[in-house]
Amino acid sequence: MDYKESGVDTEAHQSALSSLKDKIRSSFGNQVVGDVGHFGGLYALPGDEDRVLVATTDGLGTKVELLASLGLHERVGQDLVNHCINDIAVLGARPLFFLDYIAGAGLIPEILRPLVDGFVEGCLHHGIPLLGGETAEMPGVYREGGYDVAGFLVGEVQRDRIVDGSIIEPGDTVIGFPSAGLHTNGYSLARRVLLGSGEKGLHETPPGWSRTVGQALAAPHLSYRSALEALTSAGLLKGAAHITGGGLVENIPRILPGGTGVVIDRTRWKVPPIFDLIEVRGDIEQHEMFRVFNMGIGVTALVSGNRTDEAFALLTESEFTPISIGQVVEGEGRVELGW
Repeated sequence: MDYKESGVDTEAHQSALSSLKDKIRSSFGNQVVGDVGHFGGLYALPGDEDRVLVATTDGLGTKVELLASLGLHERVGQDLVNHCINDIAVLGARPLFFLDYIAGAGLIPEILRPLVDGFVEGCLHHGIPLLGGETAEMPGVYREGGYDVAGFLVGEVQRDRIVDGSIIEPGDTVIGFPSAGLHTNGYSLARRVLLGSGEKGLHETPPGWSRTVGQALAAPHLSYRSALEALTSAGLLKGAAHITGGGLVENIPRILPGGTGVVIDRTRWKVPPIFDLIEVRGDIEQHEMFRVFNMGIGVTALVSGNRTDEAFALLTESEFTPISIGQVVEGEGRVELGW
């Protein structure tokens, strides 16, 4: 099985986006910094162009369906805030404020209240306001009881402190930070493989596991803000990639300058059991697994090879255990996976 069989055609998606890039660029003015393809959009403030706003927007995909079926509505908001936080933190930015969008067939209080609670809790954790939002009731568009969400985050960074990967060079080290699970990507395929027989599959506890399949799939999307900010403040971070849809093989190239590539040593970390279960039960090829899922790495940070020890020493008190998972080499913007 592959992602396309589960109803998600990423190649068609990427082709459509590529064809639209020139159209998108045509809307840019002099204040836009950089190009299409960053994890967040960069906009220099008129009158103070050393201050650059960083904006990002995203959703949770079909993880919303999973969390809703488990009654974990509050987790939806928390996950989405953390997802957006990571998207600006990899650019060296700090968050300013967040907005949400909630749409469904009918937004009853028993669902809307915990959803908003989750957004508020996520914002409080990062010390930012939930500045505003929108709710929309659209019967006929959503099934009864169904809903979807989107998040919008704005942050800022000084222009000379933007982390865009432009100074990455061969010899640099790729540091990986472990994920808690799928985070917010690949759920259409995971649900197709593991829950094809219905929601009863959520309550299965596979041999050797200490939790159910549902608990593993519902694991939170972690925020790596503290670790990324520590590396940024120390002047160690040369580039960083949030490993979301596309996995390591498609997200790391988004920050690589011309003439470089990356070799990843897959043996450096243990892939969480949930990914092994999906791979075996779906009979999915390894490359497809790495293209769809994060495979246990939530964010990668690239630092100079001769400052790797310094970076690891700085991260000793981090809540995440950093792992040296690869190296930058001469190349053509591709990620090679080695075993």
